[in-house]
Amino acid sequence: MLWYGYYQSLTKTHRYTLGQKIDSLFLELIENITIATFLKKEEKLPNIQKAIQKLDTLNIMLLILWETKSLDNKKYLNLSLALNEIGKMLGGWHGQLLKQKLP
Repeated sequence: MLWYGYYQSLTKTHRYTLGQKIDSLFLELIENITIATFLKKEEKLPNIQKAIQKLDTLNIMLLILWETKSLDNKKYLNLSLALNEIGKMLGGWHGQLLKQKLP
């Protein structure tokens, strides 16, 4: 929801390029997390890894928006803090699945 408010305020140039890509990455991230939630334990790991990749890409794209001054410091900070929390949760989930996978 935070991103959606910021997306609306982007300049047209970035809204229809980087903004749309970021929007798609958010949706893919949500999709990967949702899919992993409903899979068996042994099938979750690939989707969690994809979610982590999407999150990393998302962070880079947001950094580009910030560096081009399309996102101000406050908006970038708010998004970064929220994505950091998501990253911690995904990292913990990933680590837990790896431990369970070990013999």
